[in-house]
Amino acid sequence: MSLAILDFEKSVTDLERKIQELKRLASKQGQDTDASSDDAGASDESLPGDMGEEIARLEDKVSKQLKTLYASLSPWQKAQVARHPDRPHFLAYVAALCEDFQPLSGDRAFHDDQAIIGGLARFRGERVMVIGQEKGHDMATRVKHNFGMARPEGYRKAIRLMALADRFKLPILTFVDTSGAYPGVGAEERGQAEAIARSIEKCLDVSVPIIATVIGEGGSGGAIAIAAANEVLMLEHAIYSVISPEGCASILWRDGSHAADAANALKLTAQDLKGLKVIDQIVPEPLGGAHRDTAAVIQALSDSLYEALQRQMSVESAALKLQRRQKFLDMGRNLGAAA
Repeated sequence: MSLAILDFEKSVTDLERKIQELKRLASKQGQDTDASSDDAGASDESLPGDMGEEIARLEDKVSKQLKTLYASLSPWQKAQVARHPDRPHFLAYVAALCEDFQPLSGDRAFHDDQAIIGGLARFRGERVMVIGQEKGHDMATRVKHNFGMARPEGYRKAIRLMALADRFKLPILTFVDTSGAYPGVGAEERGQAEAIARSIEKCLDVSVPIIATVIGEGGSGGAIAIAAANEVLMLEHAIYSVISPEGCASILWRDGSHAADAANALKLTAQDLKGLKVIDQIVPEPLGGAHRDTAAVIQALSDSLYEALQRQMSVESAALKLQRRQKFLDMGRNLGAAA
């Protein structure tokens, strides 16, 4: 698979290209050898075998370089990984984690916003409501899903689905992956801020468990609108912040080129947020990030989600609501003390 190249990974991707080329040559040489295996003058040397040793050496080198790189990523580099175009998005997780997914569309007032998708499903045998932000995987789907930036009707759809889950006592699994709510004029005219606030209110009000997972970007109110949960999980290289690094830089420095400085100041990494008690658990990603091994990160998240769901399903409804509200009150106190 051809991956988009991150600046800090260039040395690794150069090696990976060499490995791909060697594998291609080895495969071609192996085919040629098979075709001429009956020739009397065939060489005793095995070029594919020699290439195999070189490929193994290069793969080991790639592994070591990735381990070194990803052990010391800066917050800005983590932001780049979280935004990687090949990183799995919401629909990929739903397809792998859930059975019998039945999408439910529309906010029953204006429109069906494709930036937020939700519906009924089964997760490891448990009936659940799943809601998530979808960015899309190519230009056509990114435009369709508005790059994961929801309009008011998207949040009103989420509110409707959370109310439905509450009525039928279904746990709610949400997946956060957005740079923020859509800032367009039409969205503001239709009450963007009010829709986000109502969505947060609904998260805090339902009497069923909510487990939220930040799978990529968790940007601003657009993220917290579906992440005011009993437990908040976060992938190892995801980011979660009140504003994007570029937005912060444009406000504080009047210059978007200071995005890396803003990322350092925002404390947006999973490791920072776990220390600040903003999130509850970090879900490990495979070496080199989720975009390098989708199956591995989905399996890791499946296990973590199931454990969190079992913990919360054992708590009675009134206690769930109280615990959720208290969690966010405590969060404010913890952040105030840290400041």
